[in-house]
Amino acid sequence: MKYIVVLSDGMAGRPLDELGGRTTLEAAHTPCMDRLAKMSELGMACMVPKGMAPGSDTANLAVMGYDPRVYYTGRSPLEALSIGVDMEESDVSFRCNIVTLSEEEGPYEERIILDHSSDEISTEEAVVLLKDLKEGLKKEGYEFYAGTSYRHLLVQKDGRVLQLTPPHDILTKKIGEYLPEDEVLCDMMKRSYELLEYHPINEARRKRGLKPANSVWFWGAGKKPALTSFEDRTGKKGVMISAVDLLKGIAVGAGMERIIVEGADGGLHTNYRGKAQAAVRALVDEDCDFAYIHIEAPDEMGHQGIISDKITAIERVDQEVLAVVSGELDAEGVDYRLLLLPDHPTPIEVRTHTDEAVPYLLYDSTVKTKGKPFYNERTASETENNWTDGYKLLGHLLQEELC
Repeated sequence: MKYIVVLSDGMAGRPLDELGGRTTLEAAHTPCMDRLAKMSELGMACMVPKGMAPGSDTANLAVMGYDPRVYYTGRSPLEALSIGVDMEESDVSFRCNIVTLSEEEGPYEERIILDHSSDEISTEEAVVLLKDLKEGLKKEGYEFYAGTSYRHLLVQKDGRVLQLTPPHDILTKKIGEYLPEDEVLCDMMKRSYELLEYHPINEARRKRGLKPANSVWFWGAGKKPALTSFEDRTGKKGVMISAVDLLKGIAVGAGMERIIVEGADGGLHTNYRGKAQAAVRALVDEDCDFAYIHIEAPDEMGHQGIISDKITAIERVDQEVLAVVSGELDAEGVDYRLLLLPDHPTPIEVRTHTDEAVPYLLYDSTVKTKGKPFYNERTASETENNWTDGYKLLGHLLQEELC
């Protein structure tokens, strides 16, 4: 038996007037999801424990079977594992987004966050900006590390964990009341704007009709994580397929193999099919037992607040990930159990994560369960399947109780 998780990040949402009271998942054309729903278990699962922030960090840990209340030490330390940063026990790491702030006259505090991703800036452009930031913001005890696209890292020696606001939580808001109380971090952010405002990369981006990447934003602070081995806990050899450092970092901490897919960048036009085919190859040709396929695009489109693009992302997950994985495994004659779900909702109207339960679909190729006609929030919530401790759902997929 092979096991697959298809994690469509932020796919769940809320009913929208623009869609006649449907969610983006309900409005999307998802023939593969709906075909599987008719012979699958559907239900709802809460992946964010009460009292914890609804982030992809806590939620994906839960989907992986790790209780966030036990294993979570912050988002950026998980990303540090992916980047290859060897943190000391006393180090504190911070996620360093390169964001777009408004450019009107006036003090830094009066500016507004227009885009937490700077139009999903390319890694190549971001690396150039970060190189110049490292030089311009150089300070003893602080070190910048380049990641992917807009997602980067700052590590402080002998630091303390601070409560900082994620930039995607305050889109279109003035930043003054959300700036760090820590003087060093706040000063770095202000100076970064001065360094980046007229940077040649940004001048070229403006000419191409793209938003400038004109400031850093620190958040997601935490200390060195300590995850237990996924294989030791489950007895399953697993692989992680994701474009984002957070998921790759969880894989490193869990001792899982990471598969890097060419053209997979976490955006709307990522290489969906390549991810699916990489998972099939790992399961069929490389004797892996478990594959975790993470797709960032629905979450990113939720943050952007673009209904049509979020629907497109969901449809591409259906047609280029789910249909490919299930179709190729069926053709190979492989027995498998597949879990499809988001980690958290990213509703269009709020453009950030929320902590509501998410719909899941659990398909077993060897057992044709009587399911529902469609896979979405509405049909899943009509069932009696409700996992309040979402981290236990992985054990249900693997048909064993995990410690």
